[in-house]
Amino acid sequence: MSTKTPTEDDILRPIKNTTSKWFVLFGIAGLAFGLFLIGWAYQLMYGLEVTGLSDWGSGGGVTWGLYIGAFIWWVGIAHGGIILSAAVRLLGMERYMPVARMAELLTIGGLSAAGFYIIVHMGRPDRMVTSVLGHYHITVHNSPLVWDVTVITAYFVLTATYLGLTLRYDISRMREDLPSHFSPVYSALTYGYTEEEDEVIERMVWWVAAAIIIMAPLLLHGGVIPWLFALLPTYPAWFGGIQGPVFLSIALTSAISGVIIISAAFTRAYNWDHIITEDVFRGLLLWLGFFCLMFVWFQLQRIITGSFFAGISGTYATQAMLSSVIYVGALAAVMAVLIFIFAQALRPSLFTKTRALVAAVFVLGATLFEKTFFVVEGFQTVEFSIYEGVPGPYFPSLIEMSSVLGTIGMVTIIFLLVSKVVPVVELHAVEHLQEGHEPEQEAPQEVEA
Repeated sequence: MSTKTPTEDDILRPIKNTTSKWFVLFGIAGLAFGLFLIGWAYQLMYGLEVTGLSDWGSGGGVTWGLYIGAFIWWVGIAHGGIILSAAVRLLGMERYMPVARMAELLTIGGLSAAGFYIIVHMGRPDRMVTSVLGHYHITVHNSPLVWDVTVITAYFVLTATYLGLTLRYDISRMREDLPSHFSPVYSALTYGYTEEEDEVIERMVWWVAAAIIIMAPLLLHGGVIPWLFALLPTYPAWFGGIQGPVFLSIALTSAISGVIIISAAFTRAYNWDHIITEDVFRGLLLWLGFFCLMFVWFQLQRIITGSFFAGISGTYATQAMLSSVIYVGALAAVMAVLIFIFAQALRPSLFTKTRALVAAVFVLGATLFEKTFFVVEGFQTVEFSIYEGVPGPYFPSLIEMSSVLGTIGMVTIIFLLVSKVVPVVELHAVEHLQEGHEPEQEAPQEVEA
């Protein structure tokens, strides 16, 4: 464990130092995002039929696929990220303060990617205006699309407010050390700031965090998003009250994995081992294990209830799920990570940051595959069909696959750019660590008579 005392210069290092690795990573992320934009432009020219998502029934295929699976995945990452940050404040988990802002930024990036997927999957961007904004007073009552837009917008506003309030303290304290060419941004973020407001902001941030913790399981990823599927009785692979807990467990699992990956990247790039310590990574890995256990448990509930007298369609849907290499592989990957986390808890010498990073990547991949399979299989298995037979097989097109890489590139770019403007680690976290590194006063020695 590092004994070096963290300083303000440490968290300012990403802003002041731009290495060749930064430009290389920016180039790779930009290339991935650019390739997807090219594919999307092609889709706009010829329609969704280039992905096969417009066909169903007699033409084969499904109407939802990797686009919606990745949309759910990004929404889950976003919701879980802000839940982690909010829990740090509400529960006094100072240990994880160095990664709290990264979790907030992950939420901003995840919501941006999820919102982008809505526009892409609508086929024509102008439908956001004609179908949503123009008839909101009507569609808000019965349109899943409008509920998606409403939830994502509400969460984005909450997260941006949460992040903006905490940035005011940091920028006002370190203003002289920040680059002058971003002065308009800093002036806007600290407009009207006085030190007297610090206590008020702390209370405001606490209440926003409380609202986030309450809304997430009841309304957001534990509510609205799974309700879009769980309330459709003609789709046995979707229908049922278990979907809310399943979605929430996957959101938290994905978010912890994302935070581990981002924390490891910043720690390696800027030598932050004394800020994001090995103890933080161990703690994050244990939380990942807990949420992986939830993930496996809720999947087991789906399997058990779908295997015993669930009706013909329900039983068939469960059999299709268990016979899928994608689903079984995703479940096996999460269970393998869970076994590793349990093993390293019993034998701490098994832990390394690299292994924690690999575990996080495995879980993120597994959750993406599981959500995509969940969406596609729901269309494959229905109570009744207006077409003869069942929909044909589905395999994601190159444009769909490039969308995943493209949105990962987009979120990476967001992190790279934000890290050049504001600190990605809170000043409060550094101050807390500095207090922990203060040398203890030696007790007065007794003087012999």
